[in-house]
Amino acid sequence: MSLMSKLLSTTLLATVTISATTVEEVKDYVKNQMVNNPRIEVKKVDMIGKKELENPKGWTAFFVNIHAEIKRSKTERDRVTVPETIFAKDGFAAPTLIDMKTGKDLKSQLKPDLDPSIYDDKHLIAGNKDAKHKIVVFSDPQCPFCREVVPKMYKRVKEHPKTFALYYYHMPLLRLHPVSDIITRAMLVAQNKKKFDKAMDMYSLSVNPAEVNATKVLGAINKKYDLNITEEEINKEEITKELAHDRKVAAKAMVSGTPTVFIDGKWDRTKKEYEKYIPSK
Repeated sequence: MSLMSKLLSTTLLATVTISATTVEEVKDYVKNQMVNNPRIEVKKVDMIGKKELENPKGWTAFFVNIHAEIKRSKTERDRVTVPETIFAKDGFAAPTLIDMKTGKDLKSQLKPDLDPSIYDDKHLIAGNKDAKHKIVVFSDPQCPFCREVVPKMYKRVKEHPKTFALYYYHMPLLRLHPVSDIITRAMLVAQNKKKFDKAMDMYSLSVNPAEVNATKVLGAINKKYDLNITEEEINKEEITKELAHDRKVAAKAMVSGTPTVFIDGKWDRTKKEYEKYIPSK
């Protein structure tokens, strides 16, 4: 999250009351009353979804994306999108709810259910789209946690295509490892050629995470994985648009880190939930 995003998020968390119980009232409140900082102007509020909590009863979690403009100077403005969860009940709200017995922060336990439109053929990389269980993963090939989770998941889905469908969304974390932009673009080129195994192989690429020389990175990719991907291919407008699309989907799903995994529309914090559905031999 950028400094400006943190500033906006911190400002939002300072608010503790709200006179709203409906989606429109919550959106109106966030846009017009919630932020009391002259440097921040909320431009738009997207309601992603809501959940009625079973415990504690009576509370509703509203998931929103807040699009704001932050004034850096007299002439400079930053536009940010900040995901936020608001808990509301009887005209009051809290920035989070904490279980006093366990210490668990409910805000960290919840995400909105996925929109079914996320299951499109373009993002299906393994399994059968008519399979009983649908897995969605947002990932970065240079993320160490992704490297532990995603290749194994891909292998399991390929082994059980009647049980699973795996939908892959790119989410390169460029502030942590800038080289992910080049690798992700190369993965997309391979995916568009239906070379899904080659795309997944790129998780094993050993490279300086700060490397931004495309010639050097593509040279390593092409040599190691027997490919012939060019700089022209990774810089095509369609590749850039696909990456932008994946970022928008991630924002709508309130995904901020990798790997983030959903199974059958529900967020899987363990990233291993799918394993219980693997048929026994």
